[in-house]
Amino acid sequence: MTAKDIFRGAITALITPFHEDGSIDEQAYQDFITWQINEGVHGLVTCGTTGESPTLDHKNHNRVVELGVEAAGGKVPVMAGAGSNCTDESIALAKHAQKAGADAILIATPYYNKPCQEGIYQHFKAINNAVDVPIYIYNIPGRSVVDIADKTIARIATLENVVGIKDSTGDLARCSSLRQYVDDSFNQISGEDGTAIGFNAQGGNGVITVTANVAPKLVAQAQEFSLNGDYKSALALHDKLTPLHQAMFCAPNPTPAKFALKLMNKCNDQVRLPLVRINSDAQKQVEQALIKLGLI
Repeated sequence: MTAKDIFRGAITALITPFHEDGSIDEQAYQDFITWQINEGVHGLVTCGTTGESPTLDHKNHNRVVELGVEAAGGKVPVMAGAGSNCTDESIALAKHAQKAGADAILIATPYYNKPCQEGIYQHFKAINNAVDVPIYIYNIPGRSVVDIADKTIARIATLENVVGIKDSTGDLARCSSLRQYVDDSFNQISGEDGTAIGFNAQGGNGVITVTANVAPKLVAQAQEFSLNGDYKSALALHDKLTPLHQAMFCAPNPTPAKFALKLMNKCNDQVRLPLVRINSDAQKQVEQALIKLGLI
């Protein structure tokens, strides 16, 4: 089975539950993963932005990956976030993810440093040479500032372990434009719930999704419809999900998702600074979206 076959459909960018003191709620996390799998998601991502990776120290980060792989138990594949703006740090996280048994690692464009295209390539090359696990590029210029050009992505894709990309540019044309430089074995996955069905129509194979934290069954069904070519059914379900997609980003991610999960009795809404709990207006938007879908 190829990496493209392994990661398809609805891949949840998991939240990381915390106790009120800010420590990781390990039991809630593993119970949450079990629920996700039972609801039909096709894969999981640990330690992404939605998992509050910027506020996880290395010990926390590595523990969350271990917990995720253990809870998944091989039932669905796990992609472990291992990005950093320090290449050596990213290598260390990637090596641990491989040792922990992750099925792939997700490497974000180095943020804040604003590297040139050659620097981005060399970053991925160094990580590629240090591990033996499938690597997904994470292109998210809204957070990293720097966009990875199609030609640079294609160059990175020639590295032995690089198998695909999480595209969070929001530009639906990128999926088609990138295919001018890579072959069909390169797995393109959307990083945006709101455009995920359109991304699949352009040749994508799924979405790394925030909304599936809250509505895993519905997001998985929408993905299955689209990947089976039933875009009429996929669009109808996508339209129903759109208010929830919007609610999930009415405040900094993952604060709306955590409030929703509190309402659903899955975990509390504790986050780590500099994130804070959502305000009353955002709470109303999230609650209304959940009620509309019958989730509470």
